[in-house]
Amino acid sequence: MSLHPQEIPPVPEETRRVAQAAFPRGNVYTRLRDAFGPIYDDQLFAPLFSARGQPAESPWRLALTTVMQFAEGLSDRQAADAVRSRIDWKYALEAVVKPYQRSAEGLAKPCSW
Repeated sequence: MSLHPQEIPPVPEETRRVAQAAFPRGNVYTRLRDAFGPIYDDQLFAPLFSARGQPAESPWRLALTTVMQFAEGLSDRQAADAVRSRIDWKYALEAVVKPYQRSAEGLAKPCSW
């Protein structure tokens, strides 16, 4: 694995909007992100990676996910579910919220779930 450190972008606007609608007064993760900004950055982890190899997932996100997982006493599977489904986690991890879209053709078909 190799690391190509990148600047940490701000929280995406759509993620910010949805999180503020869901948590008007914030919660522990949104307040943490707003108060401290990114807690970790890729440069902190650079000495742990090779100069060659396949690019690694952003280590600051993995570190923060691990801290949040420990804080809530979650299993690995539960933490993975939280990353996918919880807006407060997406906000802290600066992940993009993708709007749910379903085509008109899909509405006419019975759901398989």
